[in-house]
Amino acid sequence: MTYDSHTKQNDVATVGDALPEPEPTLRATQTVVSGAEIFLRSLEAEGVKIVFGHPGGAVIKIYDEMARIKPSFEHVLVRHEQGGTHAAEGYAKATGKVGTVLVTSGPGATNTVTGIADAYMDSVPIVVFTGQVPTHLIGNDAFQECDAIGVTRSITKHSFLVRNVEDLAPTIWQAYHIARTGRPGPVLVDLPKDVLLAEAPFYYPESVPMRGYALVGKGRQEKIERAASMIRQSKRPVLYVGGGAVNGNASEVLTRLARHARIPVTTTLHGLGAFPEDDPLSLRMLGMHGTWWANQAVQHCDLIIAAGARFDDRVTGKLDSWAPHAKVIHIEIDQSCISKNVFADCAILGNVREVLEQILPLIKPKDTTEWLREIDHWRQECPLDYQRDDKLRAQGVIEALREKTSGNAVILTDVGQHQMWTAQWFRFLHPRTHITSGGLGTMGFGMPAAMGAAFGLREMGSELPIVCISGDGGFVMNAQEMSVAAAHGLPLKLAVINNRFLGMVRQWQELFHEERYSHTDLTDTNPDFVKLAEANYCVGLRARTPEEARAIIDEAFTINDRPVLMEFQVEKQEMVFPMVPAGAATGEMITKRLTPDSFV
Repeated sequence: MTYDSHTKQNDVATVGDALPEPEPTLRATQTVVSGAEIFLRSLEAEGVKIVFGHPGGAVIKIYDEMARIKPSFEHVLVRHEQGGTHAAEGYAKATGKVGTVLVTSGPGATNTVTGIADAYMDSVPIVVFTGQVPTHLIGNDAFQECDAIGVTRSITKHSFLVRNVEDLAPTIWQAYHIARTGRPGPVLVDLPKDVLLAEAPFYYPESVPMRGYALVGKGRQEKIERAASMIRQSKRPVLYVGGGAVNGNASEVLTRLARHARIPVTTTLHGLGAFPEDDPLSLRMLGMHGTWWANQAVQHCDLIIAAGARFDDRVTGKLDSWAPHAKVIHIEIDQSCISKNVFADCAILGNVREVLEQILPLIKPKDTTEWLREIDHWRQECPLDYQRDDKLRAQGVIEALREKTSGNAVILTDVGQHQMWTAQWFRFLHPRTHITSGGLGTMGFGMPAAMGAAFGLREMGSELPIVCISGDGGFVMNAQEMSVAAAHGLPLKLAVINNRFLGMVRQWQELFHEERYSHTDLTDTNPDFVKLAEANYCVGLRARTPEEARAIIDEAFTINDRPVLMEFQVEKQEMVFPMVPAGAATGEMITKRLTPDSFV
């Protein structure tokens, strides 16, 4: 087999049970077919249901074969490749399946880079197929040539350049296997035009040997027993839960362990929903914009049980001041994350769900009454709150959306103040119901990701409403995908929190840059969002007061044959509190404005 590839994960890992592979619908044919047909048949065999793509010269043969043989999967023509990549992320996050993207060479490939980087940072399983110039022209600066492998080398879990048509099907098998297993992530497959035109018999393998790529499952028994002993001995334990618990389908056993041992639970942004936030043991989110009581609990606990979390800077703040009294148990599927930022006193390499299932029988109920009482004191000392008056405020909009859905909805957000307010105020109850861009913090993520989630949930037969909460700054970055969602009749609820500012940057300018609001005022450049929605075949609604907000939310939820955009014109000067300033310890939170409100 001839291909170029690279891998950055599981170089040294304990072999465990592989995740189950989907049953292929088609395996082999003796007929010699084109590489383009092999590509389509391989996706069918892989069980792919949705492909987000955009045609171009390098992949035109694939699109020609698509029209001729009409494969079993649905192709969604996106309006921009970045939007297509975020749509694949939304699909993957909502369903737990691998998202698929197909683009052409050159700018088609480079337009996917932000989405690939976003998926890499947030451990999202997607496979991106990029067209490439013919192999004999690679390196000659041919028209629309781009070294997609080189450009994305640092932001993919693995990548391939297919040089021989006979290698195409085995490479596709490997791409999906790598994307979905271990710590999930994006895989790129570069497809030269001549490989797609060449012919060979089609055969889709049951498996492909992959030297150096091993999977982890259960943790080592001696580590499990040590962790259980540390939990039994602790007086003030905290479960710190990240996105790995959601990816690893560990929510059920995590919840059983927390309730059985009466251990309070705090989650990262991506961990929201892994533990129900209406449970008395929930501390909600920790970190830069987490709750006061969650951060205080971390600062005073004697044991942190980190499950599928990577101790990123938005959680820890000043590292040498974080959790100063705590021993650390770190359960992680990716060995490179263990002790990278915070030293693990007990490091367990394994699948989060399987490791927690090993630990649970070794733990007896604990008496944490005094510890929980202390946390309740912090909860009362500094509760989440905002000014409640006759003005329309973003927090009130999010509470109204929560009330309308009773928490039974899939919520997607863009990036900014609204993202943090959603994390603080929506109160998530189930895994895979909170989808956002965390590690990369990509403005423009929300709307196309919501579209992808909608396709995925429709495929699964789910009737959960899908609500995308965006800021006015981020929404316009990929608003072009509204017409795609409308064309497919997706019943998205698009809530645009319009404060006419790049709100989070404005907040930092007010707090730390002497109110110099440099290039953050969007008043003169924002579109009319209602007209923008209508121009893209969606319904547009607008609210300026709390009463109007509740009315348009009610109206939006009666419309289910197309997207509805709800523009909420909220107060400009609102800020997200609590907040840990950059470089500060999480125990040094700002809980309210430092100076009188002088915003005009």
